[in-house]
Amino acid sequence: MNASAENGKRLSAESALKLVEPGSVIGVGTGSTVRWFIEALGRERGLIEGAVSSSEQSTALLRQHGIAVLDLNAVGPLELYVDGADECNLQRHLIKGGGAALTREKIIAAASARFVCVIDGSKRVDVLGRFPLPVEVIPMARSHVARALLDLGGQPVWRDGVVTDNGNWILDAHGLAITDPVALEARINQIVGVVTVGLFAARPADIVICDGERILA
Repeated sequence: MNASAENGKRLSAESALKLVEPGSVIGVGTGSTVRWFIEALGRERGLIEGAVSSSEQSTALLRQHGIAVLDLNAVGPLELYVDGADECNLQRHLIKGGGAALTREKIIAAASARFVCVIDGSKRVDVLGRFPLPVEVIPMARSHVARALLDLGGQPVWRDGVVTDNGNWILDAHGLAITDPVALEARINQIVGVVTVGLFAARPADIVICDGERILA
């Protein structure tokens, strides 16, 4: 990762911190930009009551910074969710799941009033699909789902050796030019054996912060 991109991530994470309401419970995603956000939260000790985490990795980081990690079932709807993305188009549709946390990320996004996506400029695209589209699958359905993704024009590759926090596997669909993200998300989610697909289009980000600047809201 070059220094410019890393600086863009840091700036976006610090800008997102300004949207956090004191004393609130927030959702926290996963990934390299979110690590900067968690560090910023840690410097503001006591700013929030706690966080709902999208992954075991983020849970460990939050606890290292003295931030309470809470169960979504116990806290109910959230006001704010902060997470990164692997790609973001001009409609705030996202590809997520490079860190294999897409299912929990999608659950927290759905349970949140505002979804703030923090990225650096390298993640902005006109058409989604340059980044391989992650699909979380039940292990016994891997080959079945792979054949269905082939029928949709993708080239599925099993992320061998990766097991999600939910005990499932990841297929990465290469070679897709995703011109209708909402329709493709619905279609892939209907394949038997798919847990979820890493398209965040039916519920896109509400706010995108890129290199520290709010570009879409």
